[in-house]
Amino acid sequence: MEFETKNGHLMWDGCDTVALAEKFGTPLYVFSQTMIEEKCQELQRDFVEKYENVRVAFASKAFSTLAMLKIIEKQGFSLDVVSDGELYTAIKADFPAEHIEMNGNNKSIEELEMAIDYGVGRIIIDSLQEVDLIAAIAKEKQKVVDILFRITPEVNVQTHSFISTGQKDSKFGIPIDEAILFPQIEHAIETPEVNFLGFHFHVGSQLFDNHAHLAAVEIALDLVKMVKDRFDYTIKELNFGGGFGVRYTDADQPKPFSYFTDPMMEKVLAFCETENLPQPAVVIEPGRSIVAEAGISLHKIGAIKELPGLRKYVSIDGGMTDNIRPGLYEAEYTGILANKADVKATEKVTVSGKACESTDILVKDIELPVVEAGDIFATFSTGAYGYSMASNYNKLAIPAVVLTKAGQAEIIVKRQTLDQMIQNEEIPEFLK
Repeated sequence: MEFETKNGHLMWDGCDTVALAEKFGTPLYVFSQTMIEEKCQELQRDFVEKYENVRVAFASKAFSTLAMLKIIEKQGFSLDVVSDGELYTAIKADFPAEHIEMNGNNKSIEELEMAIDYGVGRIIIDSLQEVDLIAAIAKEKQKVVDILFRITPEVNVQTHSFISTGQKDSKFGIPIDEAILFPQIEHAIETPEVNFLGFHFHVGSQLFDNHAHLAAVEIALDLVKMVKDRFDYTIKELNFGGGFGVRYTDADQPKPFSYFTDPMMEKVLAFCETENLPQPAVVIEPGRSIVAEAGISLHKIGAIKELPGLRKYVSIDGGMTDNIRPGLYEAEYTGILANKADVKATEKVTVSGKACESTDILVKDIELPVVEAGDIFATFSTGAYGYSMASNYNKLAIPAVVLTKAGQAEIIVKRQTLDQMIQNEEIPEFLK
């Protein structure tokens, strides 16, 4: 991993990470606004400005805070939300309603009402019951709701099975079965409270090969033709999801966004020319690929345990409660000692968390300089799904989040206090 140092310390967006740990405490999430904006600018240059009628919707499940949504809004991107909490965050951030799309495989009536009341731009249909639910709510509120159907394109992807979503056996989407999907399409076309725009798919996450995306695009385009032939209805929008891989370790070789978007758009444009159809709007939903590498986590080293002939464990003041991915997905990370960034690595250690689980291992068998209690361990590429999936397991507090920009650093999420951790708990009268 490439990184900048100064006076032996890891620097992040012009900030001394050791000083950040001292000022804001640990564990600490640190996000570089500069790096987030660079990813957004790459998307602007190689997708939004390169093609007509396309847009980017940030998948906010990767990292959703008021400040992050402001960055996304300023970049001119849309927003993908999957729950009332993510939608509420968008509302509180004054994110434009028309640029929000509501996803999710089990949206409640309350979530649908909230989305329709706010006037979100799209609702992605994920189950057979949703059209009638949305239509009933929209009729009561005298609104018309734009919708897309999320389909399962049944393509195989090379990624962890836990983050593969486009296969036939999936809780997400509607199978491409004519007896199932086409009656729903016809029903949507004939329902006045909804405006059927097109199709959505998401084949999986952390992908370095574009074959699955391209296969799914071809399937979606086949559906466009079938809908035109059968119902004389022109599809106006296609959403190709995200899933573009990022670098967690040096073994990962991520591709530029254009590696995915250029051949996808080539297929769309060629299809439209062949079929003499107008180009539908094309949307992509990157999340991890915008924020992952922009974020690092800082932890303080505590206990050090040497098992002669076996392993040396160095324990940090966090772990699976602020980064569940190694335990959940067997995800691999790398890092350095932020306060010894220029010191040569001389020993192999395993960085373990403080949760009461044997699987709470952050990085296994990593080469580091001699580790001492009080050192600051920086884990790279924790910007996606670290804070989003943080928990209070073992009653550990959720860390603070700091945003950096050209040497400046400010808190964008305060550290959870012990009082806040139990503020919603009650003792019933019969226990008093």
